[in-house]
Amino acid sequence: MQSKAHAPWTHEARLRDVWRPQPGRYSDEELAEALLGCGAAGPDCSHDRTNVLWKVDRMVSGDPDGQFGLSRLTRFTAPEVLAMIGEEAGFHPGIFGDGEGPVPIDPAKVLASCRAAGDRLDHAARRGERVVLATGHPSGLPLLYMAVAELIEEYGATVIRPAEGFVWREQGGRREIRYFHGVAMLSDRASTLHTHSPAAMQAMLQEARPDLVFADHGFAGAAIEAGIDTLSIADVNDPALVVAKWQGRTDTVIVMDDNVRPETYWPCFQAIAEAFA
Repeated sequence: MQSKAHAPWTHEARLRDVWRPQPGRYSDEELAEALLGCGAAGPDCSHDRTNVLWKVDRMVSGDPDGQFGLSRLTRFTAPEVLAMIGEEAGFHPGIFGDGEGPVPIDPAKVLASCRAAGDRLDHAARRGERVVLATGHPSGLPLLYMAVAELIEEYGATVIRPAEGFVWREQGGRREIRYFHGVAMLSDRASTLHTHSPAAMQAMLQEARPDLVFADHGFAGAAIEAGIDTLSIADVNDPALVVAKWQGRTDTVIVMDDNVRPETYWPCFQAIAEAFA
């Protein structure tokens, strides 16, 4: 008879079970299999070698969209950056000399980084730290951040909401910082927006200086640039946060596909939540 842990993951089961901390229920193999199944990790994720190399070249050439608000990224060569990404994602950079093809992500690396993030979040909760959570990927990552926000508040952290409702105008129109269950996102009032820009976090840090930030894209880059202790999520084609780690400016970057279906990031939450057992 099939065990409960191996039962099919229906929508109802995910809502009921997988977004609640359940230390010891899931093996590493089960968590890795789920990451492979949803495409957050595996041999063939969203971005191929051509795309990754193009994005690396843009970053090292100084394209602001690839900088995420971080300075001192252009002193590296593309091969050096590819080696950094490879170390974090678990692939050999030599694959970029083998022609076109996928860029793999090792699920074991993802889980290890999530557990490192969990240790830091547990520390923040038990010390009663003030934490900001934010995402520039509102179609992929919000459920993960929301679940983490609930978890750390339960254990004693304070999830703060600096610059909530702050509005400004830039090329492209109206921008506003909105919070969803404690997670900051960029909005144009009608929709939440995918963004690499550091502007929202820069505005948030004008109002408050948190003890810890857990974020991605420019939200994370601006926090690192400001010297805030930061945990982040980065895809293989967004190298700025990985380079910041190699510069010693941040400790933990979870490298995975950052835009698969939101409900399927539950293995990351379970790995993070292990620290709170």
